[in-house]
Amino acid sequence: MTDKVVVITGGSRGIGRATALAAAARGYRIVVGFASNQAAANEVVAAIEARNGKAIAVKCDVGSEQDILALFKAADGFGTLGALVNNAGIVGKSGVRVDEMSAERIQQMMAVNVTGSILCAREAVKRMSTKHGGEGGVIVNLSSVAARLGAPNTYVDYAASKGAIDSFTIGLGYEVAGEGIRVAGIRPGLIDTDIHAAGGEPDRAHRLAHMVPMKRVGTADEIANAIVWLISDEASYVTSAILDVSGGR
Repeated sequence: MTDKVVVITGGSRGIGRATALAAAARGYRIVVGFASNQAAANEVVAAIEARNGKAIAVKCDVGSEQDILALFKAADGFGTLGALVNNAGIVGKSGVRVDEMSAERIQQMMAVNVTGSILCAREAVKRMSTKHGGEGGVIVNLSSVAARLGAPNTYVDYAASKGAIDSFTIGLGYEVAGEGIRVAGIRPGLIDTDIHAAGGEPDRAHRLAHMVPMKRVGTADEIANAIVWLISDEASYVTSAILDVSGGR
């Protein structure tokens, strides 16, 4: 599938950035979706181009349907879509119980983490499904081990949003399996990225590393390697499956 386009939402930092670089190194054309950090997205594109790869950056807040439509329109002009990596997501302030959560927080969480992912998948299916004249492809949804653990007293709304992603991954995989599209999920564990800072606990991953059977946090590159494997032909018989990349946690 190399030389086809891979759309990566939240592609300017962390797992998204690592995935963009890893996929580009294997010959894919990369569309780096980013919500606000233009400089970081441009840096990813420059890094890919410096290695003779091809990439573009497209502003896209996945909480906006119009932004999603614009993202895929830009991808259409860049080549044939081969894969979508639904990586963009948000996390609220950590340590907030359900009885302290606002409706606004919950609605924003679901709009970005769930609705945004589903709408991106909708656009990808329209382009990749053989039912619509496409050549097939792959969708990889980023979940979290929080979907299994529930994240009590931390952010159960985030955990719930990722539980929804697990269900969506399984169901969509069944729905489009006969149309040349594979759908898989990744559940990262404690990974060294800045998402923990967004939740108000920049040291969270390292503070909890002792709870991981492997006794360390994971890296964005380790998640990216799993994602790139899933979108490759090496994973050609994998669909409606969710892979834990969590050090055993």
